[in-house]
Amino acid sequence: MVTLLSVLLGLALAAVLGVLITGVVVFARGGQANHRWSNRLMNMRVATQAVAVLILGLIFLLRHFSSTP
Repeated sequence: MVTLLSVLLGLALAAVLGVLITGVVVFARGGQANHRWSNRLMNMRVATQAVAVLILGLIFLLRHFSSTP
């Protein structure tokens, strides 16, 4: 189970990185695209970070309960 969650964590972190890079590129280009997408990309980044933190918390929780006698 922890292995599956570790893979999902890697995917979630890759998604965070992808959204972050996309947001930086859109911000750098400016103009209408920045106006249209900046808030949406910020919300997507926060959501993907929340998913990554939840998965990390589950990993810690599972490791804690599996190691106690």
